[in-house]
Parts: sequence; C-alpha cells; structure tokens
Amino acid sequence: MVLGDLEPLLKLLGRKLLGRLPGVGPRSARRLALELIQNKDSLMRPLAHALTQTADAVRECDTCGNLDTQSPCRVCQSPNRADENGMTVLCVVENVSDLWALERSGSFKGRYHVLGGTLSALDGRGPDQLRVGSLLERVRRGEAKEVILALSATVDGQTTSHYLAERLREMGADVSAVAQGVPVGGSLEYLDDGTLLAAMNARRSV
Repeated sequence: MVLGDLEPLLKLLGRKLLGRLPGVGPRSARRLALELIQNKDSLMRPLAHALTQTADAVRECDTCGNLDTQSPCRVCQSPNRADENGMTVLCVVENVSDLWALERSGSFKGRYHVLGGTLSALDGRGPDQLRVGSLLERVRRGEAKEVILALSATVDGQTTSHYLAERLREMGADVSAVAQGVPVGGSLEYLDDGTLLAAMNARRSV
C-alpha cells in the first residue's frame, strides 16, 4: 500500500473524527485530513492548540444550557434581560445553535432555556433525557412571566411543544409559541434573521 502506516492515521482523523462533523462526508473528511497532514506546522498544530484551548475554556451554563466561558452565562447574568422583580420572558429552544440564531437576529431580549433536543419515542428520548426538569423548576421559582416555545416545526418538535405547554399551563404559566415564519420541517438554525423576527413577533398562545 502506498500510504503504508499513514493509512490508519488518515482513517482516524478523517472518518472517525472529521467525518462526524455535520455536513462533512467521507470524501470531504479524507481531503481535510490529508490537507492537515500535509500542513502540520501551519494548520494541524495551530488547530490542535486552538481546539484544546477551546475545550478547556468552554462551559455549559448551569442555568439555561448555553455555552460560554462562564456559568451562569452572560445572557443569564445580564440585568437587561429581566424586570425589576427578576422576572423575564423565557424562550425554550432545542439546541445552542438555535439560541445563537435568535441572538444573532436580535429578535428576542429575554432569557433562554436549551432543552438539548426534542422528545422522540423512536430514539428513546424522554423528558428525563432533556432539560425539562430544570425548565419546570425555573418556572416554579417564578423566574418567567411568559414562556415562548421556539421549537422546530417537525413532528418531534411539535410533540415536545404540546407536552411542555400542558405541563407549563398546569403550573399557571403563560405559554406562547413561535408562529408564522417557521416553515414545517424547518430548523431555527437555518432561518434568516427576517424570518426569525417575524416568527418571534407573531407568536401565539397555545
């Protein structure tokens, strides 16, 4: 074999690591791995150093599940996100990427709660596998004056929204959901800023 002992390294770096990244197929992963190996000093070593630094610095917010270099995160600590009584509008999203998309759009000025996914019977993902308990606890403590369910318009997303709406209404919470602007089957992460703004402004009671 031409590559010799290099082949297992290419497979490890490409298929088993880079190939696990979203949007990176087997061939792209192999090309990326080869590019890194060919440029060890200018690409691979700096990248490895940056990844190590980032892994050591990033923390998950104990309050909302956002990613930051501190916990609670900057959004949770910001006094501008709550009223004088400490109450806020709480936006529930599936993943951190959805939170960042809403922040980028500037369409929401409250605080967030990251579920970490959606309910899925097929995948064996129930409320205990998500951050549902901590969401209910935040509402129980009186932290939120309204809860916006900003979940994807997929079957699992809508199932999760209905489940959360029922639980939250039982606690006396005001619950709304993003409305027009979010297409069926769409994910917040891939929507443009204008669509996100329209969806947030057109939220409805559920």
